[in-house]
Amino acid sequence: MLNNDTSKNDINRLIDIMAALRTPGTGCPWDLKQNFKSIAPYTLEEAYEVLDAIERGNMDDLKDELGDLLFQVIYHARMAEEGELFNFADVLSCICAKMVRRHPHVFADTQANSASEVNLLWDEIKAQEKAAKLKDDDAIKTVSILDDVPRALPALTRALKMQKQAAKVGFDWPALGPVFDKLEEEMGELSEAVSVGSHAEIKDELGDVLFSLTNLARHLEIDPEEALRDANTKFTNRFHHIEHGLEKSGKSIDDANLDEMEVLWKEAKKLPAR
Repeated sequence: MLNNDTSKNDINRLIDIMAALRTPGTGCPWDLKQNFKSIAPYTLEEAYEVLDAIERGNMDDLKDELGDLLFQVIYHARMAEEGELFNFADVLSCICAKMVRRHPHVFADTQANSASEVNLLWDEIKAQEKAAKLKDDDAIKTVSILDDVPRALPALTRALKMQKQAAKVGFDWPALGPVFDKLEEEMGELSEAVSVGSHAEIKDELGDVLFSLTNLARHLEIDPEEALRDANTKFTNRFHHIEHGLEKSGKSIDDANLDEMEVLWKEAKKLPAR
């Protein structure tokens, strides 16, 4: 069980540390130069490092990386406080209210007895929240079901989320067969563009192929981002086998030819997955 007093003291200490880093004259020159935009890439990087620790099953690293991610939240909140926009307490208040509001099956009398029912309830509540925001805004806006998909997401993840949103209103292939047909069609268009098209046309057709592959992954109930990360890990392990094999034979990767590397690659493919 967590000691609440200790936890509060540690949070307050972290907030004080961030404030000290951002204090003009006595703070850190690097930290004082940063703004929301310059810090955003580090926030994204820390989130991916959390994911990496989870996938490796390393709980010590996960503990450390979660701390780094929390520090990013503190960092953004501090810069907002300096601009008299909001502070860390406002962030906590906002997320607490949102989680209670989006879980009426836990904190109120609404019934939801399965994960699928919870997902439907969650979508309904988010739609109500969006409608309330638009009502409070005097400007006339065009509302799209794709508006909730952040533009800053990795491209594969964003494509997957957009497709899921479109599928909710029936804009989707009814079965797996047409998805394969669409992928084959897009591959044909890419092949044609490579033969006679410009670089811009090739890029456009390649994007369509990747989008179609993402759609195929969705129909197969596979996260394409996760599948690609797994493929990256597999490639890394096999390439390491090539490097180690060449090192054992007294050769460097720079001195080896493709045939030598291909032999080691085939060896690596026969090894158990790691």
